[in-house]
Amino acid sequence: MRLQSMSILIGASVMLSLSMGMRQSLGLFMPPVTRELALSASDFTFAIAVQNIVWGVTQPFIGAMADRYGVRKVAIAGVMIYAAALAITIAATNVAMLILGIGVLIGLALSCTASSIAMSAAARTADNPRKRSLILGLVSAAGSLGSFAAAPLAQGLIGTEGWRIALVAFIGLAAAMLPAAWYAGRADALPDPNAGGQRQSLGDALGEAFGHGGYITMSLAFFVCGLQLVFITTHMPTYIVACGLDPMLGAEMLAVIGIFNVFGSYLFGWLGSRYPNQILLGLIYILRSAIIGAYFLLPVSAFSTLLFAAAMGLLWLGVVPLVNGLVARLFGLQFMATLTGIAFFSHQLGSFLGAWGGGLIYDNLGSYTLAWQLAVGIGLIAGFAQLLMTTRPSARMALAPAE
Repeated sequence: MRLQSMSILIGASVMLSLSMGMRQSLGLFMPPVTRELALSASDFTFAIAVQNIVWGVTQPFIGAMADRYGVRKVAIAGVMIYAAALAITIAATNVAMLILGIGVLIGLALSCTASSIAMSAAARTADNPRKRSLILGLVSAAGSLGSFAAAPLAQGLIGTEGWRIALVAFIGLAAAMLPAAWYAGRADALPDPNAGGQRQSLGDALGEAFGHGGYITMSLAFFVCGLQLVFITTHMPTYIVACGLDPMLGAEMLAVIGIFNVFGSYLFGWLGSRYPNQILLGLIYILRSAIIGAYFLLPVSAFSTLLFAAAMGLLWLGVVPLVNGLVARLFGLQFMATLTGIAFFSHQLGSFLGAWGGGLIYDNLGSYTLAWQLAVGIGLIAGFAQLLMTTRPSARMALAPAE
């Protein structure tokens, strides 16, 4: 692999790893923040829900900006916004400041630094389109290491120095994202692969995507991915404490998810280069639902929690190379960041419901039973719908030279 491509992949991986690692560790802050600021669980989770909906709403527009103006400018701006968001959260004295910091601004920062932008940069390094899914899986796998480092760092500092000092450490991690964003932005200098032989306008690309039934099915099924994963990262630390277990187990659970996600992301990237991506996506949603149901039905212990984390980790971000691979195969790379961003909006609607809805259920019913039952039920529906997704290429792609 060329040195330039390698530097892009490393930059995209580190940027994705740190961005997602910090974001997935925010659930650890709910008990100390709500206790110190005299807030309810739904107050904190509403801020997380706002983060997810802002991330979803802005991702298509940020993706379009990256497609037009380049990854580097967008990613570096995102890093600066991330650091500002953490600073505001450190100074928070009420729920409004939490909504602005970990809600609005981190949501915007994630649109600039997380999966859609990182995957768009990585996809351009694939000389052979048949290797694209594997390359995306490698970046997604490397990007999974962030929670393995960020969660124990956060929980350790929360226990010894307090939650504000833990967020100061996160600002240090945000600073480390700057050189990563710079190197990921070298993808802007690579040729723009334009399947089909002619450039599209953004309007043509959107019309092509919204007229494709398979893209619509995939985007709607992506809703469940967001709901399930954000429910786990936001509410599992609280659920673990409510079950009488050590709060550190929540951080250990997130770390185990992170390390097993490395293997799962690579595995599904590899499988995606050999088997139909829509089938693999459907199986991921179905298996996740079965694992969530089994965990909440069985007695909770440290062992069952870590086993649950390992199983979920294998299925965590394996969807990323598969969804991005499908978009690239169906529509090409010219507007990949835009089209994956639109699909991601559906994902983030699910994340909003998983975060805030879970908090509302817990506040009003005193348990998470209804929340996990809903997560399992709609997960199974989405999984079977995904299995039936049509993958016929768009008319324009059908005329392109065979890969």
